[in-house]
Amino acid sequence: MFVIVVGGGKTGSHLARQLIEQGHQVKVIEQRQEIIERLAQELPHDAIIFADGSSPTVLESAGIQHAQVLAAVTGEDEANLVVTTLARFEFNVPRTIARVNNPKNAWLFTSEMGVDVALNQTDILAKLIVEEMSLGDMMTLLKLRRGEFSLVEEKLPPGSQILGIPLKDIPLPATCVIAAVIRSGQVLIPRGNLLFEAGDEVLAVVDTHSLKLLTNLFAPVSK
Repeated sequence: MFVIVVGGGKTGSHLARQLIEQGHQVKVIEQRQEIIERLAQELPHDAIIFADGSSPTVLESAGIQHAQVLAAVTGEDEANLVVTTLARFEFNVPRTIARVNNPKNAWLFTSEMGVDVALNQTDILAKLIVEEMSLGDMMTLLKLRRGEFSLVEEKLPPGSQILGIPLKDIPLPATCVIAAVIRSGQVLIPRGNLLFEAGDEVLAVVDTHSLKLLTNLFAPVSK
């Protein structure tokens, strides 16, 4: 996959390193001299472009017409919006991702501005903190589909309502799937006749509206 990253700060450089390690082709566009000097020590030289990433000419010279993904992760929301707009409407990039620096500007990062995925780091962190406070021992491992679904993990406590009940007979929410069960360090495939035991680590994919239902289902029986 060919990815163009506009913005070579900490977010952009870390993203580029991960993508390169995974075997993807990456170009990082950065216009600050001091950042370019640091990038030269961290990334292959042919992955770095010293220029203004909001320039259509620069984007074209970077090969944007062949890119599958563009990530605009500069520290300026205005610049990120300009880049995604160009990528989507001028160069027809299939997938665009933009970093939101100021949460007050989040409403601007829409498909009309060429943004497929807006990453509002402040908002994501705040939501995760709220979830961890409200869901007790349940841990959110990963957000999917722009936060609509979550991969969660919970260790079943003694007295949990689902202990000793076959998986097929547990009234799971319609929008929940048990993905795996870890027992004594072994991964168990969650088939219909699986009986849960106290201490099982259950991994589930669930939508936002069913998280509370799933939490209550895993909880001990009320006395």
